[in-house]
Amino acid sequence: MGEHTKNTIHLVKLCVGVDTLDQLEAWRAQRRRETGVAESRHVTRMWPKQEAALLNGGSLYWVIKGVIQARQEVLRLDEVVGGDGIRRCGIVLAPELIRVAPAVRRPFQGWRYLKPEDAPPDLPKQRVGDPEMPPELVAKLAEIGIL
Repeated sequence: MGEHTKNTIHLVKLCVGVDTLDQLEAWRAQRRRETGVAESRHVTRMWPKQEAALLNGGSLYWVIKGVIQARQEVLRLDEVVGGDGIRRCGIVLAPELIRVAPAVRRPFQGWRYLKPEDAPPDLPKQRVGDPEMPPELVAKLAEIGIL
């Protein structure tokens, strides 16, 4: 995501119930095994009004324990109608979870738009076997601007 496109917008979303990137990866791997589908889908109540910009190279940035830590590219938006008859938005995401430079984010509900110029940069691919830093340490280092 190195270059920013002025016609692109991203989303940022709290990753509820997950404490670490490793937990998110494990949950996603389990879902892939259960469904046989590589891409993942996050269902939300609101449909993004800036749909065209989101689908023009946008990503969903995940906030874990108060820190943006990863993103997934948005592939498409699917209409999902539940048993209650309510129309919801299924944000279909690319399978790869891309780690980004940690950025502190206050709690919020739902999702928010994130301008490309405000999005944290991607980190180099993690080497196999590199331990994940504890979320509290990541948050503190991001808070003081070291990460």
